[in-house]
Amino acid sequence: MPGPVLYPYQQRWLEDDSRFKIGMMSRQIGKTFTTTLEIALDMVAAEMEGRRTRWVILSRGERQAREAMEEGVKLHLHAMGAAFQGAEDVFHLEDRTTVRALEVSMAHGSRVTALPANPDTARGFSANVFLDEFAFHADSRKIWAALFPVISKPGLKLRIVSTPNGKGNKFYDLMTADGDTGWSRHTVDIYQAVADGLDRPIEDLKKSCGDPDAWAQEYELQWLDEASAWLSFDLINAAEHDRAGIPENYTGGPVYVGVDIGRRHDLFVIWVVEEVGDVLWTREIVERRGATFAEQDALLDDVFARYRVLRCCMDQTGMGEKPVEDAQNRHGSSRVEGVLFTGPNKLALATLGKQAFEDRRIRIPMSNEPLRRDLHKLQKVSGPTGAPRFVAESDSGGHADRAWACFLAVSAAASPHMEYGYAPARPEAGGLYRGPHRMRMRPDFDDEDFPPRSVLGFKPGAW
Repeated sequence: MPGPVLYPYQQRWLEDDSRFKIGMMSRQIGKTFTTTLEIALDMVAAEMEGRRTRWVILSRGERQAREAMEEGVKLHLHAMGAAFQGAEDVFHLEDRTTVRALEVSMAHGSRVTALPANPDTARGFSANVFLDEFAFHADSRKIWAALFPVISKPGLKLRIVSTPNGKGNKFYDLMTADGDTGWSRHTVDIYQAVADGLDRPIEDLKKSCGDPDAWAQEYELQWLDEASAWLSFDLINAAEHDRAGIPENYTGGPVYVGVDIGRRHDLFVIWVVEEVGDVLWTREIVERRGATFAEQDALLDDVFARYRVLRCCMDQTGMGEKPVEDAQNRHGSSRVEGVLFTGPNKLALATLGKQAFEDRRIRIPMSNEPLRRDLHKLQKVSGPTGAPRFVAESDSGGHADRAWACFLAVSAAASPHMEYGYAPARPEAGGLYRGPHRMRMRPDFDDEDFPPRSVLGFKPGAW
């Protein structure tokens, strides 16, 4: 059976047998495919020589680890006609979390294991290692500190590939370090890949991307300065989780909702979080562009029907006045709170939201690039009088609409609470919503300039 057709940049990477090899490569050019081919070839060569080889693939999440195994290693071994066995296992880490690992083994004991990257998983193996999309790993420096002693044994190899993800991670350090570092470095942007024969319509991709910064970083491999970003990519990476953003994972717990109003150019966003212990798990993000107010009302009502919503904070600024008033009439003013986006209120919202990211109290969907860009584009700058204000360059993704919806949901979860009785808007929404539950509320204020209690971050029992 003929082998895969490799482009020159892939051949250069595959033929480089350096012990420490790192590649900064554009999106959509097959960097994981090529590196998993190197692993599969090493396993087959070891089997033919009667020896054993051991590889570990550390990916940014469980889904990416599965893709590297299923669409990489296994695919290549099948193509080469190699016999192997597959298995799954669950690892229990020191922080009491569990991760799922996939493994492929061969007759003479050669094995490859793919699992999510974590300082504990990085420390647990003595093997050749492939760090896939390393710039996007949460705690990349802690992972590096745990990993490097593991691969210090003579003969073990380390492979790293990624697109850039700002300057605040270990991948940036490794790619930009001066002098003889012992690393073999490869750089392939989208233009080099196409020049080497890859069939990609560059102008169409650039136009559909619609974000100059995203194009510069993910395709042209430029390092973006994070100095002014309110949420760094490191904070965003640490909050991402494979199981976030999936409505079916809702466990019936208390839910808090943030709503950013948009009618024409900007997005209308509903951000839904469930409180599990002390962590806010994103269960769903509803996004619409150009939706009528009637459609927005219906979307919000559907969220209230499917989840046990204790509190909802909505953007009341400008066109938000009527949607907030209508939502309060339908769901109660004690459950729906309007938030005016004044300077002090936005600072309080953004600060509360950032604290949730810094304290690892929020989980967001993984590999959602429009969401990542929206969270990262928000910047804190000083106004003419020196007062802080938040800006986000408007583009096809709006004015950081997803970020503000997220911060509103976090604010809703920070309010005091009381007991109340609740039944779902639709009986079919599920029996586990019935009965007395805890609800967060505040007294009404006549002064619209006074920051809402949820924005101020009051804790339960404060009043």
